[in-house]
Amino acid sequence: MKFTALAAAALAMTFGNAALADAHSGKVKIGLITTLTGGGAALGVDTRDGFMLAINQAANDAVEVVVEDDQRKPDVAVQVADKMIQSDKVDILTGIVWSNLALAVAPAANAQGKFYISTNAAPAQLAGKGCNKDYFAVSYQNDNMHEAAGAHATASGYTNAFILAPNYPAGQDSLTGFKRLYEGELAGELYTKLGQTDYAAEIAQIRASGADSIFFFLPGGMGISFLKQYADSGIELPVIGPSFSFDQGILQAVGDAALGIHNTSQWNKDIDNPTNKAFVETFQETYDRLPTLYAAQAFDTANLILAAAGQADIADRDAFRAALKAADFNSVRGKFRFGNNQHPIQDIYVREVIKEGDVYTNKIISTILTDHQDVYAADCGLSD
Repeated sequence: MKFTALAAAALAMTFGNAALADAHSGKVKIGLITTLTGGGAALGVDTRDGFMLAINQAANDAVEVVVEDDQRKPDVAVQVADKMIQSDKVDILTGIVWSNLALAVAPAANAQGKFYISTNAAPAQLAGKGCNKDYFAVSYQNDNMHEAAGAHATASGYTNAFILAPNYPAGQDSLTGFKRLYEGELAGELYTKLGQTDYAAEIAQIRASGADSIFFFLPGGMGISFLKQYADSGIELPVIGPSFSFDQGILQAVGDAALGIHNTSQWNKDIDNPTNKAFVETFQETYDRLPTLYAAQAFDTANLILAAAGQADIADRDAFRAALKAADFNSVRGKFRFGNNQHPIQDIYVREVIKEGDVYTNKIISTILTDHQDVYAADCGLSD
């Protein structure tokens, strides 16, 4: 792996605390469960690659990672998690992209005395009354990007939005979040099938609805299918979405149909800090592609774990938990801190899809929410 001076300096800063893990006698064993085959595999591959970039750069013999495929199936995810806990003897589980899988795995892992640290999925059920001292979400809380989209729709003067998302926990959180900070009326509200690829019926409803704008959450291949079909429909309503619908991998497949669309995210490749610059550079050098949000969140998750391992032995669960909560690492997002429910309090940006040479990507155009905390934290019994 090649490193420029910028990358080397930033990574030295990023991994300074992680190197201390060698001072502890106990090793940390991590079970990374993510989607590597079938629908949604691109998101899991990005998660794995971002996580392993941080692990490999740290070169810490005290940290071991076991990687398994969940095939985007809850029953498979549960079987893999049980194997990792019972046979592989992992200390920490992480990596799940999809909220229905996380709900099947995370509470059971916590009940068996294991930490679950989420790289992505962060359903409402685990953020409020269902919060757990051994559950952390490094990414966001599911509602957050959609709340930001609702705030942006309001700020943009839209008053009659049509909204749609897949019918699974993250999709439900999506529309709930959008409506929380959107002040207009709804021209329509639809839940689609998870994994759906034909949106002719939904587009027909949008056309007939009288809407002045569209908000949709359709991650992975679902978003690619919808955007292409929407572009071909001739409807010219403005579109707003969360970052998941306009992430780096999706944009290349959608092409010009995505240009100019606004979307919301807590991360982008142009966030100006040394850790993020080094991450984007080294990820591209290592994997020959730009990183996605999923890769960035996984990179942060690995660095959080490495930092905690540098401060406490995993055998001392209270000390290790406190080290995780302290979040003493350099995030690609810049400032990073957990709220009382162990979900991030963070800024959320509006991005615009642009083209740089032959590459479709995003640029930050504004900050729509500052130091934003999810509403469910008030119902969580954990203290700051």
